[in-house]
Amino acid sequence: QVQLDESGGGLAQTGGSLRLSCVASGRAISLNAMGWFRRAPGKEREFVAAMRWGGGSTEYADSVKGRFIISRDIFKNAVYLQMNSLSVEDTAVYYCAAQRIPRTWSSWGQGIQVTVSP
Repeated sequence: QVQLDESGGGLAQTGGSLRLSCVASGRAISLNAMGWFRRAPGKEREFVAAMRWGGGSTEYADSVKGRFIISRDIFKNAVYLQMNSLSVEDTAVYYCAAQRIPRTWSSWGQGIQVTVSP
């Protein structure tokens, strides 16, 4: 079992920036990938970004490509999401997620609110 603890987020204005952090902890952690999802009010959960732990390759949703940057700190078992050029459409609860087995998101954080004002 992997525990994921998110921090950062909060309130920003249109065009502003926020940085989310997620630290993984647990016994004998072995990760295939970590990533971020989000759920906006009245909408389904959607994929945002992910990073493979071994090779460091990244993947982004089209809606955030060019604005958001995912990064990692292997020594801290942490993943980050730098969010730039924020718009009101980015308002959502953001969830950190982890893969221990490829293609299976098995661990989830509790979620952190990101609100972007017009």
